[in-house]
Amino acid sequence: MNQIATSPSIDLQLDSYDYYLPDDQIAQYPLENRAQSRLLVLDRQTRQYHHTTFSQIGQFLPTDSLLVTNNTKVIPARLIGYKAHTGGKVEVFLVRQKANRLWEVLMKPGRRIRPKTQIVFGSSPCGESALLAARVVAKTATGSYIVRFEFEGDFYQCLNQVGQTPLPPYIKRPPATGDIDRYQCVYAHKAGAVAAPTAGLHFTPDLLARLQQDGIEIATLTLHVGLGTFQPVKVDNILNHQMHAEHFEFSEHTARQINRAKQSDRKIVSVGTTSVRVLETVVCNGQLYPQSGDTEIFIYPGFQFQIVDALITNFHLPKSTLLMLVSALADRTLIMDAYRQAIAEKYRFYSYGDAMLIL
Repeated sequence: MNQIATSPSIDLQLDSYDYYLPDDQIAQYPLENRAQSRLLVLDRQTRQYHHTTFSQIGQFLPTDSLLVTNNTKVIPARLIGYKAHTGGKVEVFLVRQKANRLWEVLMKPGRRIRPKTQIVFGSSPCGESALLAARVVAKTATGSYIVRFEFEGDFYQCLNQVGQTPLPPYIKRPPATGDIDRYQCVYAHKAGAVAAPTAGLHFTPDLLARLQQDGIEIATLTLHVGLGTFQPVKVDNILNHQMHAEHFEFSEHTARQINRAKQSDRKIVSVGTTSVRVLETVVCNGQLYPQSGDTEIFIYPGFQFQIVDALITNFHLPKSTLLMLVSALADRTLIMDAYRQAIAEKYRFYSYGDAMLIL
């Protein structure tokens, strides 16, 4: 065990959440075995850290703790289509569902895309055998588009046939067949995310079963991760940042599990920052209540956590709201020191990279 420097502070300046990462430490591919990722265990009380592998996480989790996982399922959100009347190629990226068949999307190239334009997918240019089509309804003030999808049968079945895995922009390669399964948690269930809740990518069915045998309870919620998770903060004072909204669902069963655990003084371990955002959104006076909706919660240093006691998380982008969130759970200097140690130890960063357990 090694000691990390101590000097807790609340820092709201954007540059305080910046760091340099060599390009070769940005993971471009997942490991063959999910649970063999490296794990940096960080103890906030002793300010010590320990290097191990994710498969050994059970040795460090608090006794009888409760893990809260996010069961969102990544959809094949990247589509290559053609304008129905001209055959012009268009790349469409799903952002979020607005209503039954209405979606907000990004388009490239976006110029000359006008309302009523129809884009077809799963056929040759100008073909009539499209499995899926989208008709442009409007352009938004932010430059995205609202489209109405046209299809027969189940939307997600059509999407699975024509869409591609939406790998993050820092993965500099085309999606491969293996990404369909690996850019997905083993417990993914509810379709709707355009990015994976990456902390959960390290779990295997065997590891989850072993944790449960050791007395660890598992609860589930849903937050559909949006593109905003990759967007850096661009204002000097982070208080001026406007958070993106993400849709969540939090059931009565999960509320009962967590409320019961809190009443018994058991520790709540969030699997990922997405689970943190939901838990700290739905809490009221120390109690959790079932609900669904959108959350725009922004968690940064100085935030008072009511539910989360510990966090399993990946390493996050510089100047990102996710780095600010983990800096709120542990103070910023402690987190930034841990990141420097991870870089020096050649940890793999970001979505397909290694993990951290903050206790």
